[in-house]
Order: sequence, then structure tokens, then C-alpha cells
Amino acid sequence: MTNAPSRIPSAERRALTLDAATDVFAAHGYFGASTDQIARAAGISQPYVVRMFGTKEKLFVEVIQRSLARILESFRLALELKPAAPLQALGAAYVSLAQAEQVHLILLQAFAASADPVIGPAARAGFEELLGFLLHTAQLSMDEAEAFLSRGMLINTLMAIDLSDGGSTDSRDLVDRVIGSSA
Repeated sequence: MTNAPSRIPSAERRALTLDAATDVFAAHGYFGASTDQIARAAGISQPYVVRMFGTKEKLFVEVIQRSLARILESFRLALELKPAAPLQALGAAYVSLAQAEQVHLILLQAFAASADPVIGPAARAGFEELLGFLLHTAQLSMDEAEAFLSRGMLINTLMAIDLSDGGSTDSRDLVDRVIGSSA
């Protein structure tokens, strides 16, 4: 007797679709991605993507929120270790997560699409949540939070344009200085 393939539970299917959407949005941006591309990447039909999330806009907002939640969780875990240098620990946690999950590209895409009446508020709320975490949970001063966020935007840019891959000696030196040689 042949066993029929088991169905993937809806929560797991949703998570897998969010993974696929993250990859597609990271690669193509909000405006360049389509629900058809996301469906193909997830191995499901385009109507099923729409049935799960409603619209591409709502799906992207969930991807943004999920990426921000992962960033905050990695920050919490970094601080739980009571590091001697919390800023460096937070920065290392972010770089590691960005290299593994492309959260930096999702943030950049969210900020680029912030003129959208649904995406803009989600991007702003996420940024404010990150700032609040830095100020109130990590207990950074406003100057420290500003410097951390500024460096984070530089990290996002360097990683997004993959400046470590080739480029001038000056560019590679900057990447090594800002991100580290693991980039």
C-alpha cells in the first residue's frame, strides 16, 4: 500500500510562503516582485498566495513585521549574554542575521516603498520599535542609538551593493572596518 503524501499544516505552509516571499522581495523589491513569483518560489499557486494574505501589499507588510521581529529577537539574545560591549554585540547580531536571512534588504525595500499608504506606516512603526528597543531595552543614549542606526544603514548599504565582492582596496577596507572580514 502506498502512503499518500501528507499535507503541510497551514501554519507551516504560511511560514514557508513567508520565507519564499522574503527571498523574492529581497531580490526584486516590493515593486519588482509579483505574487506569481512568490507562489512559484513557495511551490504553490498564485491564487493560494492571495487567499492566504489577501494582497501583495499585506504580504509585504507581514514580511516586514517578521523581519523586524527577528531583528529584535537577535538583539534580545545578544543582550542576554550581558556583553561587556553591548553596541558591538548588537551590531554583530545584526550582521549575522542579515547575512543569514537578508533582513537588511527587507528593511531597505520597506523604506524605499514607504510612500505606499499601507507599507509606509508599517515601515515607520518598525523603525520606531527598533529605536524604542535601543533606547529603553538596550538602554542606549539617544547619541548611541543614532550612531548605531547610522552604522546599521551603512551596513545595509554595503551589504546590499555587495561591496566586499571586488571593488577597490578602499572599498574592501571600508567593508572590513564596518562589517568585518566575514562579510
